[in-house]
Amino acid sequence: METSSDEEEVYTFVQVLSEKYNPENFPYGQGIGVVLLPSPPGSPVKADRLFLPSILVLNGCGISKAGEKSDIATFCAHVVELDLSHNQLKDWGEICTIVSNIPHLDFLNLSMNPLGGVELEPSMADVFSRVRRLVLINTHVSWDTVHTLTRHTPELEELFLCLNSYNVVSESQTPCPSLRLLQITDNQLQEWAEVRKFGLMYPCLSTLVLANNSVNSVGDTRETLQRLFPNLRSINLNNSGLSKWEDIERLNFFPKLEEVKAMGIPLLQPYSTEDRRRLLLAQLPSVVLLNGSVVCSGEREDSERFFIRFYQDSPQQELAERYHILVSKYGELAPLAEVDLSPRCTVVDVRCGERVEAVSLSLEQTVVDLKKHLRDLLQLPTNGIRLFYINREMCSIFGPEELKCGSRALHSYSIRDGDEILVVPKVKSRCSQEPSQGPLCF
Repeated sequence: METSSDEEEVYTFVQVLSEKYNPENFPYGQGIGVVLLPSPPGSPVKADRLFLPSILVLNGCGISKAGEKSDIATFCAHVVELDLSHNQLKDWGEICTIVSNIPHLDFLNLSMNPLGGVELEPSMADVFSRVRRLVLINTHVSWDTVHTLTRHTPELEELFLCLNSYNVVSESQTPCPSLRLLQITDNQLQEWAEVRKFGLMYPCLSTLVLANNSVNSVGDTRETLQRLFPNLRSINLNNSGLSKWEDIERLNFFPKLEEVKAMGIPLLQPYSTEDRRRLLLAQLPSVVLLNGSVVCSGEREDSERFFIRFYQDSPQQELAERYHILVSKYGELAPLAEVDLSPRCTVVDVRCGERVEAVSLSLEQTVVDLKKHLRDLLQLPTNGIRLFYINREMCSIFGPEELKCGSRALHSYSIRDGDEILVVPKVKSRCSQEPSQGPLCF
């Protein structure tokens, strides 16, 4: 939408709707065709037919007014979802005019409209009674208006209040028992005393998304959390300020909690990614979805055993209650055997003519590597050598085995201490190329 040079042009909901879904701009006939009576002179409606879907997206269109009520009612009799985000609506009266003429509205998105400092009068709020999902992201809407809305939306199930700069929560004296999901990410909440108010206001809350708030603890006793959040199944604490394992342990006090997100918290910074998951999982026995990933079969037991071994050398007074519970379940576990993954070595006798050298070999190296090493060690001609491996125990049965494949690792030959490597310089005579089996066994 363009603006005039003198002042910003006012766009109405009706005007933008008729322009966007005019057959000239929306030629495919998608949605439901609405036939209109001839428009009176001066009406913003330029067509006698609009193709309107049941989900209207009118974001970023500069809308600041509602327009004619009768036109809204005609256009939107079948509409169930309305996205008005990124517009210029700053008068709840205009919003109420739109909403009151959409009888089946289920979803309303008012994000990024400048509603800070503008209060919704309770006498106007009944028009929102059918809304089940309400999005008020970055509107800076006041808590008083939020409470007015929740009091007059008896079917409200999902509420989005992100990016509204809340650092405190103002309590409502009227609970909203229908609310199931509250997303209040990217605000400035720090104290658990503010978060606990959600339990009082929304007693049937199932999902609480607190990501990107600096909440520094999970306070309250088991009895209090069970009373405040009896139905909470999912909590998102990503990028919060949790720094104590006691806060993770208290998550078990929510009686129905089964999904937790806790990434980016100070408590877990010292640990590797793998250890973070195992330590969290070991302390959350009822959680089946951790940081977005399903807890796999056997993963819980592996994590709990890891937890015991991780803390078994800690002072007794520092051991968490969870440690003792797991020890009673699995018993005292022996430390895992340390596996040496450094390159394996062995000492063999290298024989070249009458000369015999004891050489330590890395079995991870290849045959080509060994040839280069022995040429330098024995100062042999650069025209090449042939190597034969002699297994002392099996020599009389199998004879020497030539090491032909240059890229093959030495450990694949099962070389052991005391075996021999016979070095034969390459010569032109074929009869001298193959060592006889007899004199090679010592």
